[in-house]
Formats: sequence, structure tokens, C-alpha cells
Amino acid sequence: MSFALFTDGCSNLPGDLLRQLDISLLPCSYTIDEIPNTYNGDLDTFDAHQYYDHLRAGHQPKTSLLNTQLFLNSFREPLEQGQDIVYVGMSSGISGTIQAATMAAEELAETFPAQRVYIVDSLGAGFGTGLLTCRGADLRSEGKTAEQTAEILREERMHLCEYFTVDDLNFLKRTGRVSGATAAIGTVLNIKPILYGDNDGHIVACSKVRGRKKAMDAIVEMYRSKVVHPELQRVAITHGDVPEEAELLAQRIQATAAPKELILCPHEPFTGAHVGPGMLGLFFFGSSR
Repeated sequence: MSFALFTDGCSNLPGDLLRQLDISLLPCSYTIDEIPNTYNGDLDTFDAHQYYDHLRAGHQPKTSLLNTQLFLNSFREPLEQGQDIVYVGMSSGISGTIQAATMAAEELAETFPAQRVYIVDSLGAGFGTGLLTCRGADLRSEGKTAEQTAEILREERMHLCEYFTVDDLNFLKRTGRVSGATAAIGTVLNIKPILYGDNDGHIVACSKVRGRKKAMDAIVEMYRSKVVHPELQRVAITHGDVPEEAELLAQRIQATAAPKELILCPHEPFTGAHVGPGMLGLFFFGSSR
């Protein structure tokens, strides 16, 4: 029997891809100006320009962790139908979501001893988690079981590449990614960090360059040097309301090594609150993270 595949709104997957691949998505919640919002993963109705303009104006969203009760409620129906479950979530190195999902899986195992819930820590974020989830859907269509799929995803996550840059270092300062002094100096000198997800699932800087053009150059070079069999894979670009730059990056990726499928979309609001407007990111599978 086929299994149910879950991820959440942090995976940045567009609605058409979710429907095409039969992926169930859990909503993410955030508050902005004391107004609660629920992001259901529908990029078609997410006004990225309005959201990132709010951030530009100094409004600071507060994000809420996906809690164990949400997982319990969402996983119960497929288990009652006799299905196993694979859930692919954001890195435990930057979020407690995986821990909440694991607690739910352990509790449900007592009620549904014949079924299994497999929790896969993507060691990634944003469309990195999304790409790994899509890979899970591909494996399911090939006839892999939930257990086999989870095992393969845990192996392949070590080849998940996530490279991005940001326009305003103060958003990273608020989340502790850079110090206040680094943010202040970097802003004055127009320093743009190139960040990536390391082997432990933490977001760290791998280099720093001056100016957006050199930042994009560095991201393209990472793709050129690391991508493996692009003609067989999906590649994704997300952006914090800079569609022209995202389109330019897409053109350069196509010219460097055209992938089978190139997805370009706004960066979702949940992790977008931590990277801010101007974020530009590239997600693909490579020789190493």
C-alpha cells in the first residue's frame, strides 16, 4: 500500500506541485502587527510584495513552532486508513519542529502499532526541505515503501545544497546568525554574506562578498562546481520580493547547466521573516552540501 507524504509550509512548495505530487502540507503560523496569520502553503494567494514591504517598513513577524497536537491531528486520518506516513521537516538545527513531530509519532505508535510514522529531518530549510519532499514523492511513485523512502532521503539529504544571500544583515542579526557589530559594518561596506546549510543542518556563512552582483556570481559558481546530473533533477530559486534578480539568476542557471525542471517562486513567509526582503536563494542536489 502506498504511504502518505507530509511536509509543512516552511518547505516553500507551490500549490500546483503539491497537488501534482500528492503531498499533504501542514500550515505554519506567524503574527505581524499583533494580527495572527496562517500560511497554508498556497503561494498563489500569498502576497509576497505586501509581506516583504511590511518587513522593509520595520514590522517584525513572530513565528510559531508547529506543535505536537497539529501533527497528532493531521497524521491520524491516514493511519486510520492503514497507511504509513513519511514527514519531511525543517532542520532540527534551526527549529524544534522535528522534535514536535517525533513526539507525535511516538504517541501515535501506541494507538496504531501496525503502522509507522517516519520522521525525516531534512537538515535544510525553505525549498531545500521542499526538494527533499519532492524526491520522496518520486520514490513513492517508483514503488518504494515508506521505510525505504525515509532511508533514501536521509542519505540524499547530505547532497542537498542550499545557497543564498540576503540584502539586509539586520534580519540575520535578530536571529543570532551574525553579531550586531558585523551587521553594522557589513551594511556600511555593502558586504553580502553567502550562506548555506551545513552538514549539521545549521545555516552558516561560507563566504562574504561586496555587492549583489558578486553575491549572485558566487551562488552561480557554487552551482557550477557542485551540481550533479542537473538534467535529471528539479532546481529551485526563491526570493524575498526581488523577482527581477530571481529571473536573472534563473537565466544564469539555465546557461550554466540547465536542469530538468527549474522552479522560481517567492520565499515563503515563515522562514522569510528571518532572512528578510532581498533574500535570493538557490536549491539543488550536488556532490556535497
